[in-house]
Amino acid sequence: MSLKESLKPIFNKLPAVASPEGHVHFKNKLMWTLGILVLYFILANVPLFGLSPDSIDLFESYRAFFAGASGSLMLLGIGPIVTASIVLQLLVGANVINLDMSNPEDQAFFQGAQKALVFVMIVLESLPQIVGGFVLPDAGIAATLGISVGALTFILFLQICIGGVLILFMDEVVAKWGIGSGVGLFIVAGVSQQIVTGLFSWVRDSTGLPAGFFPKWIYIIQNVGTDYLFTGDGLMFMLIRGGILALSSTILIFLIVVYVESTRIEIPLAHSAVRGARGKFPVKLIYASVLPMILVRALQANIQLIGLLLSSRGITILGEFQGSTPINGVMYYLSPINSPYDWIPSLVRESFTSLGAVAPATWQIALHVLVDAVFLIGGGMIFALFWIETTGMGPKPTAKKIFNSGMQIPGFRRNIGSIEKVMIRYIPKVTIIGGAFIGALTLVASMLGTLGGAGGTGLLLAVSITYRLYEDIASEQMMEMHPMVRSFFGK
Repeated sequence: MSLKESLKPIFNKLPAVASPEGHVHFKNKLMWTLGILVLYFILANVPLFGLSPDSIDLFESYRAFFAGASGSLMLLGIGPIVTASIVLQLLVGANVINLDMSNPEDQAFFQGAQKALVFVMIVLESLPQIVGGFVLPDAGIAATLGISVGALTFILFLQICIGGVLILFMDEVVAKWGIGSGVGLFIVAGVSQQIVTGLFSWVRDSTGLPAGFFPKWIYIIQNVGTDYLFTGDGLMFMLIRGGILALSSTILIFLIVVYVESTRIEIPLAHSAVRGARGKFPVKLIYASVLPMILVRALQANIQLIGLLLSSRGITILGEFQGSTPINGVMYYLSPINSPYDWIPSLVRESFTSLGAVAPATWQIALHVLVDAVFLIGGGMIFALFWIETTGMGPKPTAKKIFNSGMQIPGFRRNIGSIEKVMIRYIPKVTIIGGAFIGALTLVASMLGTLGGAGGTGLLLAVSITYRLYEDIASEQMMEMHPMVRSFFGK
């Protein structure tokens, strides 16, 4: 018996959300989606019982696209799901695991393996935070309860794992009973919350100004003289600390993503049995969506986690950290660019001085930006290709889907092979170009900064996912009105 055959019974016994027996009506899908969204916000505001305020958030820089909430049950966010996906996509892409993703049995095996690996990752991502001394128990609460600090630490570990399992099944509920993807929904929720905070929050930030753009400018108008604002330093103050650059970047990225999402190559289709029935198969420029960017940033996050754990043990061969921020060594170069404070030399020096660390030289800052560019653009292309192959969006599965719907490409024989040859001309090339483009756009957005500190990656993901969610809703409504359309989508 092969390893695949021996693992199948184990995967089949994993707890799962029951699939609907028939078609789920649009209104019910909408209710399930909104219900899970409300539940996510509730859980994101449930604090971990017994957590010390001295705890360090390891993934503070990655919160926007990990859809987690520091110090809450949603501490891990979608991290375990994304990490499991990275591992499996790399194994399948490198043919270490031989799977034909156009085969329903292999697709089911991939999904089962991913779920099993998510459970493993929940434990593996929780333990380092507990054992490494980043998630700390409150000794006062332990004394009040009359239990040991070790027992309270174990309770914290259980809470983090429960939160990780809950978000896994919430994602599964949305995938089976709702609209779109749970992972995407949680990212949009987290980023939207940060942007709203970045617009309206009166809470003071590290500079002493209100965090929200509008309260910040009310404060600036009342307290800062116009004679300073129109000097060289004053213009820099308005752009960076005043949030004008972040607001402009947020609006610009929003408009670019919406435009690019509508850019596509349309392959003509005709129905083989119904004369005059024609259609088009759209191959979008961002064919693999922007979700592969999560995989790139998650890979960086896991590398940073290794460096942080070593540094906490006094092993600084990969670099030293202040809190969760790398200040030198290899880890500094591998860390993501999040704002102008990471690449404008004067702002970098200011940031490092506040941390009590020695600021890097200009060439080191430039190398940091270059490494992040390679990660985002190169990783965007590689993970975009892996993404389409493991999600059934490659040339072969797409050709099979078109053939089974009764459609064909005019001027070609009606068989899967002919359709696949046409798809091979377009899909891989567009996927690579789209992956590189979205990586470059993410880099630019990250360098300019965004409202609420959502980050370039988080903002891109939120806008693109929201746009595709809108398309999914429109598609669901169309299928509700025209049930025959379901056959093309396999629903």
